[in-house]
This record gives sequence, C-alpha cells and structure tokens, in this order.
Amino acid sequence: MRLRRRDIGGTPIAEMQVDGTWKRLTGVGSVADILAASGHMGHIDDLLPYLQLGQESKRALSDLGPTLPEAQGARGIDLVPVVPRSFRDFMLYEQHVITASRGMARRFLPRAFAITQAYEALLRRPFPKFRPHRLWYQQPIYYLSNHINIATEGAPMPWPGYCEVLDYELEIGAVLARPLRNATPAQARDAIGGFVVLNDFSARDVQIDEMRSGFGPQKSKHFGSAISAEIVSADELLPHLDTLNGTVAINGETVAHVNSGGAQFSLVDAIAFASRSETLVPGELFGSGTLPGGAGIETGALVAPGDTLTLTVDRLGQLTNPVAPREGDNAHH
Repeated sequence: MRLRRRDIGGTPIAEMQVDGTWKRLTGVGSVADILAASGHMGHIDDLLPYLQLGQESKRALSDLGPTLPEAQGARGIDLVPVVPRSFRDFMLYEQHVITASRGMARRFLPRAFAITQAYEALLRRPFPKFRPHRLWYQQPIYYLSNHINIATEGAPMPWPGYCEVLDYELEIGAVLARPLRNATPAQARDAIGGFVVLNDFSARDVQIDEMRSGFGPQKSKHFGSAISAEIVSADELLPHLDTLNGTVAINGETVAHVNSGGAQFSLVDAIAFASRSETLVPGELFGSGTLPGGAGIETGALVAPGDTLTLTVDRLGQLTNPVAPREGDNAHH
C-alpha cells in the first residue's frame, strides 16, 4: 500500500496508488466505513489510521482500489504523510561513521587528517578515532531530534544563519503504528506501520564542536529534516529492508549510490531497544541513520544555495528539496 496526503484547495486529501494511478480516499463512504470498523471515527489528522489497519481491512481497502475516484493531486501541495509525534534517529552503519569521520577531519582538521592518512596508509585499517565508540557495538545508538521542523517533498532545505557547511543524510524512516513497551523484535516489527525516505539535515561545522561537548547534537540538527510525501506500508517493504539500493542526485547529477545492507543492528531491533522501560506511541518516527555514502561529507558532494537535492530509495520512492539561501541573521555558534 502506497499512500500520500495533499492539500487541495485548503483541504488535506488522502490518496492511495492503485496500478500506478492515484485514487482518492478522503470523502469516500466505503473507505470511511473501513476506518470506522477499525475504530477511527470523525476527523483524521494524517495517514496514520490507514497504517493502523489490520491485514483484513487493508485487503478490503485494496479491493476497493479500482472503484475509487481518481485523485486531483496534480494541482495540490504535498503534505507530510504522518505528522511525527517524535523523531529518534539511530546510527546503525559503521562504514558511514568511519567515512563521515574521515570527511569531517579532512574538512575541519586538516593537520590531524594528514596524520590519520599516514596511519591508514601504513597499517591499512581505519584510524581508531574514526570508528564508533565501543558502546555503539553493544547497543543501538540514537539521538532524539526535533520532530516539529520536518518538511516534505518540494519544501526548501533550510540553511541556518549560523551554518557554513550544510549537509544532507539519506536514511530510511520507519513510522510506528502501534504502541510498544519492552517489545521483542517480533513485536517491534509488527508495530511498524510504514516507511519513508528520510533526509536528516546537518550543519557540519556546528556539529563537530557539539559532538565534542559529550552531550550530542543540538543546533547542528534541530533546525530541520524532511521525509518523503509518499509512505509505503510495512508489509510491502519489510521483506526488502536490508537489500534496498538508493541514490543521491544534485541538480540531476547522481553523486552517490547507497545500499541498506550491513547494519550493526536492524532497524527493527533498534526500535525494540528504544522501547526498553519506555512507552513508544503510534506516529513516532525512527531513522535508520545514514546509509553508507549517503552524506556529502563522505563523498565531498556537498550542496550550495540554489541546488536541487534528490534522494531516492528503490521500492520506497524519492524526496526532492531545493536548497534555500542561507538565513540572513547574525547568530553565532
């Protein structure tokens, strides 16, 4: 099930893709009956109720597909498919950590970088400080970001006034459809409602000092993120979650290829870990962490104001955002 939500004439409209054509869900009586039978009555804020449907209800909705009215989304404005209730972003890929750390040293610590290069050339292994902290190998690591400043397809990628080096991070985002607490991996898997393409924005020059503080990222991350306008139901994507390919393109030119394999912990296991003695609720967003090669600091392919950035993940979709001019303030970091 592939869904999206669009603002058409000031009204949010839910749509479902049927054989390559978008069909309208909002305002259709038979669709409302399916939602009502599942306990969803009255006003619906986003697509979460559709993701919460059981398999039988999803089949009933799919069977309605050919009879649904065609959508008028071509003249609408994309909305976030689910308004996140929170945003936790994991760091699941060792290769991303190593390559991004190397890229940060190259750009911001050139003298130290020369020493690390000599070390790596001599011993043919990553410089020790480029590897994740020892705890990373023992449990999933994440930070809690700002779930309010999340945009979607077509919205400008903001450039904070205090930032000199803006970066993107191509990730896979999972949206929870059912509550969890002390969940097993199987329970966490069953609680995922759908997946989106996720871009975790990063102010790299600010991030390097914030991470040295020992307290994690703040202004280097909280100014914004973006998720794709289309969301794919978990049942369609979960079987392929470790074999997805993706690309990064700047102004139409592909600058990176990525793959979702090789995570230290699966996204499912990471969500189960997050639920330890903590209640997770439907609508919470979880990021996989950057797929290796999916950040400009890794490849050197950073964005500039006026660029158009497109992140694509097979079977999932794409996310395109123009890069905004740097915000005209005199904030300091």
